Amino acid sequence: MHWPRRLLRRLLTVPALIAAIPVAVLLLGATALVQLPLLLLGDRRARAVRLAAFLLLYLLVDACGLVAACVIGLRRPPVRAELDQRLLVRLLGVLHRGGARLFRLRLRVDPDPATRCGGGTGRPLLVLARHAGLGDSFLLVEQLAGQAGYRPRIVLKRLLRLDPCLDVLLGRSPACFVPPEHADRTLTAQRIGELAAGLGAGEALVLFPEGGKFTERRRARAIRSLRRNGERERAERAGRHPHVLPPRTAGALAALAAAPGADVVFAAHTGLDAMDSVRATWRALPLARPVRARWWRVPAHRVPAEPAAREAWLLAQWDRVDAWIAAERQAEGT
Repeated sequence: MHWPRRLLRRLLTVPALIAAIPVAVLLLGATALVQLPLLLLGDRRARAVRLAAFLLLYLLVDACGLVAACVIGLRRPPVRAELDQRLLVRLLGVLHRGGARLFRLRLRVDPDPATRCGGGTGRPLLVLARHAGLGDSFLLVEQLAGQAGYRPRIVLKRLLRLDPCLDVLLGRSPACFVPPEHADRTLTAQRIGELAAGLGAGEALVLFPEGGKFTERRRARAIRSLRRNGERERAERAGRHPHVLPPRTAGALAALAAAPGADVVFAAHTGLDAMDSVRATWRALPLARPVRARWWRVPAHRVPAEPAAREAWLLAQWDRVDAWIAAERQAEGT
C-alpha cells in the first residue's frame, strides 16, 4: 500500500536533487565572485560563500549516499544492515567535517560517548535528547553511531522523507517517521513503543521528547497549550525553564514501557540554540564558540516502574537538562 506513494515521492525528489546540484554550483560561483574582496582581505565571515559551499556539499553527499544506498540495497538483509550503518556514519562524518571547515564547528562532548554508552556492545539504550539549532540531530546520531558504535533507531519528522538519501537509507531500517505536530499523538506514541520494543544489545532508540526544535515562539505556544488543557502545574514548571520546551511525555513513556531493560541516556547541548531563524543563523555563522554537550546515563533498574512516578522522573530529568544549559550559558557569559 505504501509503494505507490513511495514511488511517486521518489520520482519527484530524486530529479529535484539532481537538478539542484548545478544550481548550487552556480550559486557558489556567484557568491564567491561577489564576496571576492572579503576573501582577498582575509575576512573570515564571508557568510554567503560558506552557506553556498555547504549547500553544495550537502547535495553532493546526499547524491553519493543515494547511489551507495541503492547499491547496498542489492545485498542480503544481514549484510545490508551493517553496510547501511557504515554508510550513515561516513555521510554524517563528511558533513561534520564540512561544518567544521566552513562554519568553525567544534563539538565537545562530556563524557566521551564511547565511554558513556559502552562502545556499542552493551545494553540497549533509549536516548532522549534536547532539540535546538540546525544540525543537532545529525551530530547526535553521528556521535552515537560513529563514536559509541551503537546502531540507531531514529524517531524523526516525516518531512525528512523529502531527502532522497534519508528516505532510502532510513526507510528500510528500523525508524519512525512521525507526522506533523497536530496529528494523533496517541498513534505516534504507539508507533514509538513498537519501535522500542524490538531493541536489542548494541541498539539505541533516538527520541526528541520536545517534539520540535526549540524556539521562544514554540515554547510560549507550548505553555499556552498546557494552560488551555488544564495542566497549570506543568505550565508553571515550563515557565521556569527558559532553555527547553516542555517534553511531550507520551512517546518517551511508551518507549520506556516497551523497553524496560534499556538504559536511558539524556543528551543536553548548547551552542546551536541561537540559530532558530534564517536571520539568526546568518548572524551566528561562523560559530564563535564550540558546541558543548553533556550526556548522562541512567541504568534501567533505576528508572521508576510505576507510570506516574516514571513521568515525574522524566520531568525531573528535563529540569536537569535546563539547569545544565543555564549553567553553561552563565559560565560563558551569554
